[in-house]
Amino acid sequence: MKMKKALLPVGIVAGALLVAALILAGREPVERRDGAVPAPQVRVQTVELRNMPLIVRGNGSASPAIETTLSAQVAGRIAATGVSFAEGASFRRGDVLLTIERRDYELNVAQAEASVAQARVRLDRERAEAELARREWEDLGLGEAAPLAARAPQLAEAEAGLEAAEANLEMARLNLSRTTILAPFDGQLRRKIVDLGQFVTPGSPVAEIFSTTYAEVKLPVSQTDLAFLEIDWANPRPGPRVEFRGVLAGSEHAWHGRVVRVSSEVDPRTRMMTLYTRIEDRMSSGAQQSLPLPMGTFLEAAITGRAVEGVAVLPRSALRDGDRVLVVDADNRLRFRPVELLRLQDEQALIADGLEAGELVCVSPIEAPVEGMQVRTLAVTVDLADREVRL
Repeated sequence: MKMKKALLPVGIVAGALLVAALILAGREPVERRDGAVPAPQVRVQTVELRNMPLIVRGNGSASPAIETTLSAQVAGRIAATGVSFAEGASFRRGDVLLTIERRDYELNVAQAEASVAQARVRLDRERAEAELARREWEDLGLGEAAPLAARAPQLAEAEAGLEAAEANLEMARLNLSRTTILAPFDGQLRRKIVDLGQFVTPGSPVAEIFSTTYAEVKLPVSQTDLAFLEIDWANPRPGPRVEFRGVLAGSEHAWHGRVVRVSSEVDPRTRMMTLYTRIEDRMSSGAQQSLPLPMGTFLEAAITGRAVEGVAVLPRSALRDGDRVLVVDADNRLRFRPVELLRLQDEQALIADGLEAGELVCVSPIEAPVEGMQVRTLAVTVDLADREVRL
């Protein structure tokens, strides 16, 4: 029994050695390979030279071209209001907004008309008396009558009296017409200040209104961006075309306009200049439902700039050291190439010179590229046909 317990460990060790020997005997020989490192794979983009207009971006809010406070020109009680005299209501030029009580002014017109009639009678009488005095003087044979003898002063006074009476009549009629406050242009009422039954005096504000004939948008533009726009500084109208986009009723809408004026000063805080643009047609386009542009809408603007020829558009990541790119040659080796950078914007780089159509440019980030480095290429398809160049 003691002999069996002594031989058990020896048997276990012998079995383990036997299994190890079998495993080593069945192992395949290790294949030796050389130490060559595969070339890194990079993404490349084929250079395409295009002729295109540059686009300068900006934003602003739509504002009315005309906004004013209507005021009463005569005193009186508000006797009636027009259907358009409500906040947010639209009106056309010549629509009646308010009517001031007219009776006092109608009586003034009647009195002025009576004064004119009296002045005409007086003038006719003076003319007759002057003619009679002239004839009597001639009958006396004393030659030409003196002005006083011919009643010239009385005649002149009567003529002046008629002119004054007619002027008073015209003023009375003008005041009567001013009891009706008309819309001076097509627009909307922003805020009404008076209402039915309220008494107003000359100069009293009655409503705040604004024009809806067209909208204006002020676009601040940097000095650098101005260089990319074709603007006649002496006469900027009509200026470059502008496309506006904004969200209205939950969907994106588009409007079209033009630059009509350029500010004559530089903002001292931002060092930018303001372009004044006009949207003539306030109805939107490019949406399922055409809607008028509400004043105050925030808009993104794309201003059409000058056209440039032979421009290559690359991802911003393609630039190395700011003014170089990596070109992959026919042997799939990297070559540093200096280029003339036209503009950087967002994730795009516009290259004006230094590249030829059909060349391959590395757009992958490489930590330590070396001139002549061997690479494997993976082409990147970039559809620039419908893409805007954002400036």
